[in-house]
Amino acid sequence: MEVIGRGFLAGNFQGISDRHPDVTLIAAGVSATGVENPAEFARESELVRSVTDRCRLRGRTVVFFSTASHAMYGTTRVPAEEDAPVAPVNPYGRHKAALEETVAALAGRWLTLRLSHVVGPRQRPHQLLPALTEQVRAGSVRLYRDAHRDLVDAADVVGAVDALLTAGVRDRIVNVAAGTPYPVEEIVRGIERRLGRTAARESVPAAAQRTEVSVERLRRLAPDACPRGGAEYLADLLDRHVGGAGCGVQ
Repeated sequence: MEVIGRGFLAGNFQGISDRHPDVTLIAAGVSATGVENPAEFARESELVRSVTDRCRLRGRTVVFFSTASHAMYGTTRVPAEEDAPVAPVNPYGRHKAALEETVAALAGRWLTLRLSHVVGPRQRPHQLLPALTEQVRAGSVRLYRDAHRDLVDAADVVGAVDALLTAGVRDRIVNVAAGTPYPVEEIVRGIERRLGRTAARESVPAAAQRTEVSVERLRRLAPDACPRGGAEYLADLLDRHVGGAGCGVQ
């Protein structure tokens, strides 16, 4: 596997870089859902077009990471499925939706994974769990009222990609997520318990953000690689990535 990128996601895929020799995985580009800078979007677009063109000519499969976050699906009443129409709510979501179309149009063979909020080793400080953990350590947490986030372990993302490629899944969009929208307040309480600290809350009014993502396609295509979700999944994830090791920012 050719892994393009040197950041958080790319690093997690080094463990299977000796597998799937006909695959190029794009693990580089815009990673923060709040980004609005056209120059950042343009750089990722140029990279994706260049890689997909090259891979089509060489008969390689392109793996592209999109988003299963609120930015893509908005607030959902039922679990968001991959084939349902999307109405991205911000520039990041619209950018990722456009790149999904680019990959499908230009790559000979492709697999697009819509990821929820990934948690794991070597995360950047601005990402959700490291940011919340540092706020708890500092004694004050800023929370958007009624916000929810689906957290998925990076190890499970790697396992899902490996399983889907091994099963020969191509030319599909697949959600990779826990399938559980966790209240951010619940995530913060879990961090507090593991750090043995209590932080003051600053509650910020905001439109409710509760996106529930369907993982039925992943469960059907790669049943052994689908995150189980639920309260126990969140507890195990926080056990692994909060605490003395630096909240996954090793």
